[in-house]
Amino acid sequence: MISNKRIVVTGGAGFIGSHLIEALLLHNNEVLCFDNLLTGSEVNIERFFANPKFSFVKGDIRNLNECNAVVQGTHIVYHEAALGSVPRSIENPITTTEINVMGFVNMLTAAKNAGVERFIYASSSSTYGDADYSPKVENRKGNLLSPYAVTKQANDLFAQVFSRTYGIKTIGLCYFNVFGPYQNPEGAYAAVIPKFIALLRQHKNPVIYGDGTQSRDFTYVANVVYANLLAATAEFDSLHEHINIACGDSIDLTTLTQYMIEKLAEFDEEISTIQPQYTAARQGDILHSCASIEKAHRLLNYTPQITVKEGIDRTVEWFQSIHK
Repeated sequence: MISNKRIVVTGGAGFIGSHLIEALLLHNNEVLCFDNLLTGSEVNIERFFANPKFSFVKGDIRNLNECNAVVQGTHIVYHEAALGSVPRSIENPITTTEINVMGFVNMLTAAKNAGVERFIYASSSSTYGDADYSPKVENRKGNLLSPYAVTKQANDLFAQVFSRTYGIKTIGLCYFNVFGPYQNPEGAYAAVIPKFIALLRQHKNPVIYGDGTQSRDFTYVANVVYANLLAATAEFDSLHEHINIACGDSIDLTTLTQYMIEKLAEFDEEISTIQPQYTAARQGDILHSCASIEKAHRLLNYTPQITVKEGIDRTVEWFQSIHK
C-alpha cells in the first residue's frame, strides 16, 4: 500500500474523502484535506486533528490560485470534491457545473503544474446514462440523463485529454452507489441508505421512488477506499484509465430496505413492523445499475472486501453508536 507520501484529498471533509484520509494516515502518509465545507463537515475530520501528519485547508476548488497553493510538493492528488446528487443538478445545473467541471479542471491544472505522480479522481456510474445492458463495462455508455452525469463525463474527457496532452497520469474510479458511516442522512439530497436508516429509527416509513424493483450495485465505502489505495501503486502502461469500482452485483431497493429493517429491529423490535411506501419515479433515475469489475481486478487486483449485507450491518451499527 501507498506510504510515506504527501497527498492532497479534495473534498476530504466529505463522506468518502474522510474515510480515504483515515486509511492514508494509517499507512503513514502526510495528508492535506482541501474542502470548502459546502457539503462536507469538520465533524468528519475532527478525529484527525491531533495527528501531526494531517492538515486542513479550507478553500474552494473554483479558485485556481488556492488549488495551485495546496498541491505544491504533493506526490498524489485524490480528487473527491464534487457537488453530488442527480436531483440537485436538475434543479441547479449552473452551480453543479461550476464545481464539478471548472473545479475539476482547476485541480487537474494545478496537479499538472506541480508535477504530481498521479491524479486519482471520483468518477460516477451516472455516466452510463440509459445504457440498458448489464453488467456495465467501461467502454459502453448510454445517453446521459442529468446535468450531474454530464459534469462527471466531462471530467473523464478532461482527464483523458490532459493525460494525452501533458503526460500526467490520471485514473478515474467510477463509483457505484457508495454507502457507509459518516454519510449524511439529512436534507433533500441525502443518499437513500442513511436517509432510510434515519427514518426507520424515528419509526417513519421510508419512501421508495418507483415500484421498488429498481436495482443498484451498492458499494460499501471500505471497498472504495481499498480501490483508491490500490490505484496509487498499481502498475499499468497507459496514462489514463477509467475503472468501475463496485461489488459487481445488484440489489433491488425493496430488498435493501428490508435488510435495514431487519438489522435495526435488533436494536428496536418495533421497527420490524415498518414498511416502505412507494411513489412515482424521479426524473433522471435509471431502473437498473450493475458494474463489471473485471477491469478493476485486472489492473488494480481489486476484489470487494465487504458485501452489501455486511456493509448495511456495519452502517446501522455505526448510526446506533452515535445516536445512543
